[in-house]
Amino acid sequence: MRRFLLGTAAFHAVLAVLIFVHARRRGRSAGRWGVLTLAFGLGGVAGYALLGR
Repeated sequence: MRRFLLGTAAFHAVLAVLIFVHARRRGRSAGRWGVLTLAFGLGGVAGYALLGR
């Protein structure tokens, strides 16, 4: 179980960094989407893709 949680946390962190970098390059609110992705994982990515203007 511990390995699963660590893997999930690492995956969320990688997604958050990728979203942060992409948002910054596009002139979007990078901090907000990075934090949301870190907290919600794929839900944050979906929100960014649909709402991140």
